Amino acid sequence: MSAQKIGRNDPCPCGSGKKYKRCCSVAGRVGSMTNVDELREALAGQTFADLDDASDFVQSFVQQNNNVRRPDFHDLTSEQMSKMLNTPFESPQQLRFADTLTAPADAPIMLLFEQLTDAIGTDGLKATAKGNLPRAFCKAAAQAYGFGDANNNTRGRSTALRFGPVNKEDDFYDLHVTRLVAQLAGLIRKYKGRFLLTKRCRTILERDGHAGIYPRLLRAHATEFNWGYGDGHPELSFVQQAFAFTLYLLSRYGNTPRSQHFYEDAFLIAFPMLADEIPPPLYGTAREQVRNCYTLRTFERFANFFGLITLTPTTDDIWRKYEIVKTPLLDAVVQFDLDG
Repeated sequence: MSAQKIGRNDPCPCGSGKKYKRCCSVAGRVGSMTNVDELREALAGQTFADLDDASDFVQSFVQQNNNVRRPDFHDLTSEQMSKMLNTPFESPQQLRFADTLTAPADAPIMLLFEQLTDAIGTDGLKATAKGNLPRAFCKAAAQAYGFGDANNNTRGRSTALRFGPVNKEDDFYDLHVTRLVAQLAGLIRKYKGRFLLTKRCRTILERDGHAGIYPRLLRAHATEFNWGYGDGHPELSFVQQAFAFTLYLLSRYGNTPRSQHFYEDAFLIAFPMLADEIPPPLYGTAREQVRNCYTLRTFERFANFFGLITLTPTTDDIWRKYEIVKTPLLDAVVQFDLDG
C-alpha cells in the first residue's frame, strides 16, 4: 500500500472541510496537524495484511504524532494547535475565554462602543442615506478619541487615525469597525433608517454592564469580521485563523517587552508555508509581506484595539516598528492550560 499524492484543490485529509491548499499545505502541519510527509515516510516499505491493519497503523501514527510537544509550536502539541486554529472558543479544556469580565475593559473599542450606545440611547441614531453613522456623531467621536494626535497609537488607537480630518464614517476606521463588529455581535441593528440597540444588548448592559459586552465584541471580531477588510494585503485569511495562537504567544512571552519581529518570527516558524500562498509582491519578499500583514492585522488592528497589548513605536517611518507588552486585560480575557 502506498500513500497517494494530495492535490492542492483536494479536500484536506485532516477533515477540516477546507481545500488542502488552504489548510495543511499552508501551515505545514495544520488541521489535525498530522504532517503528511512524515506519514508518507512512515508508510514507505510497510506491508499490511488488510485495510484494517493499515488503518490501525495510520491511527497509531497520528495519535502519537499529535501528542508530541513541538518546539516550533512553542510547546503546544499538534492536537492543541489544531484546537487553537479550528475551535478556539469550543475548547475550554485548553483555552477559556471569559464570558464576562470582572470590570469594564480599558480598550479603544470599548470607548467607541460606549459613545455609540450613548448616542443611540432609547430613540436610536439616524443613519445617513448610505446607511452609515451621521457626520456630527463621527466628528464628535473622533475628537473624544484623540483623532489627530500623532502619539495616539501608543494609547491603543489605530495607525489609520494619523491622517486627515473626519467628515464621515469612512474617514474614521476604528469607529467604522466598531459599528460593523457590534452589528455582527448582535448588539446593534439598523431599522427604518435608524441604528438601535438590540434586546440582547440591553439585557447584557442591564445585567453585566460593559464588562459583559467586551467578550461579545472580541468573539465577533475574531471569528466573523474580515481582518483583511480594506488593508491592501493579499487574502492571508490564516493570519486571522491563528489569532488564538498569537494570544498564546503573548500570554507566554508578553510580560517582557519584545520586538514585533519576535512574534513575526514565531508565526513564520510555526507556519513556514504561508509565504508560498501569496503572489510574488512588487516590492520586497513574500515573507516580508506576511510579516507586515501579520503585524498590522494582529497587533495594530486587533490586540491593540482590544486593549490586550501596549504598542510602543521604535521607529517613526511609514512602516512603524514596535515594542510589544501584554496588558493585564489579556490574562483576564483568556486563560491557557496546556495540561488540560
